[in-house]
Amino acid sequence: MKIFYEELLNWYYQNRRELPWREDPAPYHVWLSEIMLQQTRVEAAKGYYIRFLNSLPDIASLADSSEETCLKLWEGLGYYSRVRNLKRAAEEVMKSFGGNLPRTSAELRQLPGIGPYTSAAIASIAFGEKIPAVDGNLLRIFSRLAMYEENIRTPAALKKAVEYYTDLMPEESKNTQEENPCGSFNQALMDLGNAVCLPGTAPDCGNCPISEFCRIHMERPGSESDLPVIPAGKDKKEEHLTVFLIRSEDKTAVRKRPSRGLLAGLYEFPNTEGKLEPEEAVKWLREHSVEPLRIRRISDAEHIFTHKKWIMRGYEVITDPFCEGDIPFIMAAKEEIDDRYCIPSAFGAYLKWLLQEKRDALS
Repeated sequence: MKIFYEELLNWYYQNRRELPWREDPAPYHVWLSEIMLQQTRVEAAKGYYIRFLNSLPDIASLADSSEETCLKLWEGLGYYSRVRNLKRAAEEVMKSFGGNLPRTSAELRQLPGIGPYTSAAIASIAFGEKIPAVDGNLLRIFSRLAMYEENIRTPAALKKAVEYYTDLMPEESKNTQEENPCGSFNQALMDLGNAVCLPGTAPDCGNCPISEFCRIHMERPGSESDLPVIPAGKDKKEEHLTVFLIRSEDKTAVRKRPSRGLLAGLYEFPNTEGKLEPEEAVKWLREHSVEPLRIRRISDAEHIFTHKKWIMRGYEVITDPFCEGDIPFIMAAKEEIDDRYCIPSAFGAYLKWLLQEKRDALS
């Protein structure tokens, strides 16, 4: 065990990724980064992390912020329940923990949006608790190290992985340059999964610091990518939508989605089910009190959610100016769309098209 973690940590010290939350691993920074990294790639999260901290630099400011502010800062990251729970948890930390994030994984799991993995990551990285933070990377590495040939996406597999890593984790620092070996142990495995023990392709075993401890590499060299065992996923349900960019002078129509369900409480461009032909699109517009002066097809787009796929057809609609209350939409200026209304990435292709059109018009 000692040789295992020393080899792993020595590799980590020489090869670890430079990430903004690692430069100052204060509890709030670690927490924010871990919430952002749920279902988001590291490179995509970096800019959001810096922007979020610039606006809400601590737990108190997050707790005091408005939901709209949080959603706008999160715009484009997706899975907006994450930031809603982040704000709720900040309010609970201020109320019940004196503004200080709890130090143990057990206490952290009492907060909204913090489950077993996130609580373990925060507790180990920010506070040095001896607890493995087992995510997809660590499950994959475990399956190869232990030659675990059962379905990796089961509670039984997770339990075995937690037990396996707990036995290997250091109790205290064995290296004077490192003050938090447990946190570094977890982060080393995360980086190993990102750079060496790769998914969907042959792992780079020649550069793996712990290959001599890997059962499948030692016993069945060349077959490492056979693991982990993952059952085939279900096909995603496809839904067709028609999306309208309804424009009048310098304003564009948006509307708020229902408070429950998919993308709850966010803003969207007006849309309807189905792939409408131009005549059908004009009929829908008139049913919603919009008389188009001009209508034209713009780019189609797709967006993939966890369990479904949107296939979208787009129309640009030019109209005369509207009076307040004439239509069931909000007519928003570009600055309001940029600064106030949170348009989720599902409509990102149309938001990009709209903003590009506005830039072209000014040039």
